Amino acid sequence: MKKTSYALVVPALLLSVLVVSGCGAFRSTKQWEKAKQEAPLEIPPGLDTPSTSAALVIPDAGSGSGTTAGASAAAPVSDGFILADAPDAAYKRIGEVLSVGDVGSVTAHDDDTHTYQIAATAGAPEAKRGFFKRMFGGGNKNPDEAIEGGPQATQGGGNKHSVVLTVNPSGAGSEVRAQGDASGVRRVIDALKSRLGVK
Repeated sequence: MKKTSYALVVPALLLSVLVVSGCGAFRSTKQWEKAKQEAPLEIPPGLDTPSTSAALVIPDAGSGSGTTAGASAAAPVSDGFILADAPDAAYKRIGEVLSVGDVGSVTAHDDDTHTYQIAATAGAPEAKRGFFKRMFGGGNKNPDEAIEGGPQATQGGGNKHSVVLTVNPSGAGSEVRAQGDASGVRRVIDALKSRLGVK
């Protein structure tokens, strides 16, 4: 090699080492080494936190409002979705979905007000197995049959939840609203959304 290439390579190498070091050679101490512990903050006397001793009091047995099940004492829940259909067409489509009977049984309906009274069954709306469970899950085609109290066990008439389903006009489409017990409303709305293709 030529002398000129060494004369260029050596200073370039020294300059790159200096740049890579981050100029740390010029600093003698780091800022965090000089840090000191400060005194803790003090709360002024008028801003004390409220007492939380009564926040988690467990009531005596039998001192409730007369209901024994926590779910029956819950307030009614309302949930819904929007369909692009006219109210009459949406009411008819929902009636066809409910006539299958796996969501629950229709106990009453009013065609004038587009209202269904449903006794929804407890459990998941659909017991689908995933891809890997279907491919590698073994011989049992329905795993919920073996589970006592699973979704298939309760669909046969176990725990029923009262749900009122109404179809109202909303803009160019219709609003489907369910009101009643939380688990029944969730079951009916989820089943209707999946079967009607609503996201």
